[in-house]
Amino acid sequence: MLIRGGRRKPERLWFRRFLEQRLYGAPLERIAGFASRAELAAYRDEAPAASADFRHFLVIAAALGLDRMGRAADRFMSYGNYWLDGAPHFARGIYEAGAVTGVDPGDIAEDISHSWMTGGDGPLHPFNGMTTPDPDNAQGYTWCKAPRLAGKVVEVGALARQAVDGQPLIRDLLADGGNVTVRVVARLVEIARIVLAMESWAKQLKPKEPFCETVEMPPEGAAFGLVEAARGALGHWIKLKHGRILNYQIVAPTTWNFSPRDAQGQRGALEMAQLGAPIRAGESDPVSVQHIVRSFDPCMVCTVH
Repeated sequence: MLIRGGRRKPERLWFRRFLEQRLYGAPLERIAGFASRAELAAYRDEAPAASADFRHFLVIAAALGLDRMGRAADRFMSYGNYWLDGAPHFARGIYEAGAVTGVDPGDIAEDISHSWMTGGDGPLHPFNGMTTPDPDNAQGYTWCKAPRLAGKVVEVGALARQAVDGQPLIRDLLADGGNVTVRVVARLVEIARIVLAMESWAKQLKPKEPFCETVEMPPEGAAFGLVEAARGALGHWIKLKHGRILNYQIVAPTTWNFSPRDAQGQRGALEMAQLGAPIRAGESDPVSVQHIVRSFDPCMVCTVH
């Protein structure tokens, strides 16, 4: 508890107040409930840009045309997140062309044809994957592998989560395709939605009840776990033999987004997004390229294992 002016206030209210006063300039419920680009524009224009960070971003984004930069494959994947009572708070699936379809983990494979890696003959499912560096691979230009879902490029992250989950504003903005603006807007709308959910979850906590389940590790077998990290879809695959780890592979969110070309010549999401990026006269480090890269919120350390 914090004490201000002799009154005791729950800490969670101070965090909500910071978000509502500094980041949004509006109640969390309003931000989470945005349903159309018209509502977003009205919010942007109803007060000075400096009144809230979100509003300030929208003004700058419009001035720079960030909604015209950074379009990728427009195929978005989410593993689903915050599972409670057998169902995820944010839905699981693939969003493409206005429809959601299922995710089959068996369709995931990693291509290393343009990575500084070696091993295997063609794309490998993570259960059979190898992470063996080969800096002399003549076709390689990155340490990042090229994961694909049923041979297709997907984008992951907050935008993918909100699109798959059916958040109305994000679906409306995606009518023009993915771009820098909608990636950032999705992240900010998601924060509001998560904080509201956390307030509800906190009320359900029972401190004396068990908070995890302990199980025996089998001597042999295979297992995998799929979860949504902050930057998007994260998967871990493990094989055990004689009580020891035989193989362990990770496909991190930035690996999906920053993947190089595959053997079929398909560019990863970021490479697609960079095509046509405007370059102003005299620029040696194009600002548009930086906006596009940052809109994916990359973690290159996580990408390279």
